[in-house]
Amino acid sequence: MARSTQPADLKVALPPPDTTPYLRLALALSLGAAVSLGITRFAYGLLLPPMRADLGWSYTLAGAMNTANALGYLLGALATPTLMRRAGPAALLLWGSALASLFMAASGFFTDATALMLQRLLAGVASAFVFIAGGLLAARLGARQPQRSGLLLGLYYGGTGVGIVLSALGVPLALRAAAGQAHGWAWAWWGLAGLCVLATALLRWPAQALVALEAGPAAAAPAGHAPVCATRPFRVRDFAFGLLGYMGFGVGYIGYMTFVIALLREQGAAPAAVTTFYALLGLAVVASSRIWAGLLDRHRDGQALARLNALLGVAAIVPALTSAWPLLLASGLLFGAVFLSVVASTTALVRHNLPPTQWAAGISAFTTVFAAGQIVGPTVVGFIADGPGGLARGLVFSACALWVGAVLALRQRAL
Repeated sequence: MARSTQPADLKVALPPPDTTPYLRLALALSLGAAVSLGITRFAYGLLLPPMRADLGWSYTLAGAMNTANALGYLLGALATPTLMRRAGPAALLLWGSALASLFMAASGFFTDATALMLQRLLAGVASAFVFIAGGLLAARLGARQPQRSGLLLGLYYGGTGVGIVLSALGVPLALRAAAGQAHGWAWAWWGLAGLCVLATALLRWPAQALVALEAGPAAAAPAGHAPVCATRPFRVRDFAFGLLGYMGFGVGYIGYMTFVIALLREQGAAPAAVTTFYALLGLAVVASSRIWAGLLDRHRDGQALARLNALLGVAAIVPALTSAWPLLLASGLLFGAVFLSVVASTTALVRHNLPPTQWAAGISAFTTVFAAGQIVGPTVVGFIADGPGGLARGLVFSACALWVGAVLALRQRAL
């Protein structure tokens, strides 16, 4: 047999080991979700009772403030694909976070309802830039580690819980510090804006690192899944039931997040109890990334969205049925453990069924119907709350919207 002429010391060149800090990047990126939802949107629920008492608002007007925020979010979602094509998601993430900080600070300088509504609208536009761009970056990060993609997505969306916890702890401190001053709630807006500025500074590292990562080798296709056609375009009709189910989520969840604190106050909950409730809800959001990661990885159809919507409806109706404190805490924990995973489930649905080139279009479409649902929810719940039955009846409406969304999502099939 002929002896090989290949040198004995010739070694096959191996690719360098992947040293990307995936978990740290996802955690740092999650500050975008903390800014866009945890602070810019949901902290308003903590400020609604003192602002309503000080400014003499009806529940309809108080709900309209978050409707304006949701309208801004819709406008931002519609503009995001074009802006991402021109500037890239990393740049849009940073600019959106900086603008959200500015508009949050501006909310502390006005008492006129129209001016405050405009600030809420502009903050909604900026938060859409942050949330969609961050979600796309998280999806791309997950594509590089398919076996942990559900966890990485969950970590990003779980950042909303960090913002909720910071708001739950910071807003009462600001309100106590400003006690006795005219419009003391303004100090809370400025404190929240300061948190957004700090988060924006910290977001620079993951934004720059992910830009560099995009220039590296492409991620492999997810193991265990049928390959997604590289030329398949995003079509609304392919995701119709998922989109409708997600709209039901947008209508239902925002009523709870806008008014549950006001309802607890009406039921006589002490300030410390309210802080505990909201902080535990935020911690449950953070934990949700691990709780539902497997569910998001397993299902390519609407099953994850449907199951999570149904659970959320259960959590939303509890405060409408009872004022028993253990059950109210259970409602907050369940709600926090589920609602951001609903958002993550739609990103997972897009990622499972479309090629990477279509992820931005898919995520933007889901974000658009989400925003449309949020426009309806707060004002309708506020209008119901101004009538017989009060806030409790409004939360019944929220729960029913979530359950309708669950039924619709069940009909979404994998492509």
